[in-house]
Amino acid sequence: MPEPRDPTSRILVLYYAATAVFLLLDYLAGLNVRLAFLDAWPMARAAYYGICFLCLALMIWRPEWTTLIGAFESLVTLVALILSMAIRTMVVTDQMIETGTGYVTMEEIMNFMLAGSIAYLAWIKGISRLRDEISR
Repeated sequence: MPEPRDPTSRILVLYYAATAVFLLLDYLAGLNVRLAFLDAWPMARAAYYGICFLCLALMIWRPEWTTLIGAFESLVTLVALILSMAIRTMVVTDQMIETGTGYVTMEEIMNFMLAGSIAYLAWIKGISRLRDEISR
């Protein structure tokens, strides 16, 4: 019988289960708060949603991988967000000058907050697990 999940692991699993809600918000309401860095690439965004569902499936299949999966995926998302924001804000384009658009969007900030929170949670959980293993 599998061990019950600790609260941190449950939060991570719920976050990846909420990918279905993020997907509906994105495609039905036009509000992309989960993968804002892929707004310009719809096929890549659809593929990444698939990767998020794969992460959920792996967490359910192998609960002991939950922290590692959450940390890895959220850090990939954070790096992509940082690069996407940096490129647009540090390189002045004609679009920025002419229209005043091209800056960081509210969706990207929300995505950054979500991914950052999950990365932090997974990091704290991972450090705690390492401490427990070292103290044994």
